[in-house]
Amino acid sequence: MRSPAGDALTDLVLPAFELNGELLAAAKDIAEPAGLTPAGWQVVGATLEEPLSVADIARRVGLGLARQSVQRTADILVDKGWAEYLDNPKHRRAKLLRPSDKGRETLEKLRADQHAFANAVGEEVGEDEIRRVLAGMKRIIEASRRYRGDCYTGMSEE
Repeated sequence: MRSPAGDALTDLVLPAFELNGELLAAAKDIAEPAGLTPAGWQVVGATLEEPLSVADIARRVGLGLARQSVQRTADILVDKGWAEYLDNPKHRRAKLLRPSDKGRETLEKLRADQHAFANAVGEEVGEDEIRRVLAGMKRIIEASRRYRGDCYTGMSEE
C-alpha cells in the first residue's frame, strides 16, 4: 500500500512524461527547420564549450541516451557537416567531437527560437513557479538516485 506521499509521486509520473514529450516536441519544432533532430541539437550543443568524447557527451546530456545512440548521432552530425572529430590525446580510440563552423552557425540560429519559446512559456507560467517546480524535481531526482543506489547496493550484498 502506498503512502500519501507515494500517491503524490505516482500522480506526478504521467505529467512528467507528458512534459518531457512536450519539451521534445518543442525542440523538434525549433531544430527541424535547420535540419537537426532534437538529439542532434543536444549532442552538438553539449560540445559548444569544449570538445568531448561520445561517452562524456552521453554522461553530460544525462537524458538516458546510451553511448551507442550518441555515437550514431555524432556520426550523422559529422556526415552532415555540423560537427567534426578530433584526436583525443587522452585516449587513442575515443575521438573528441566538436561543432564545425556550420554547426556553430546553426546553433546560433536556433538560439533565438529557443529563447522565444523559453521566454513565452516562462512568462506565462512565471519564474517563481518554475523555480519551485525545478527545486522539487531536483529533490525527487536525488531521492530516487539515493533509493536506487541503496536498493542496488543492498541486492549486491546478499
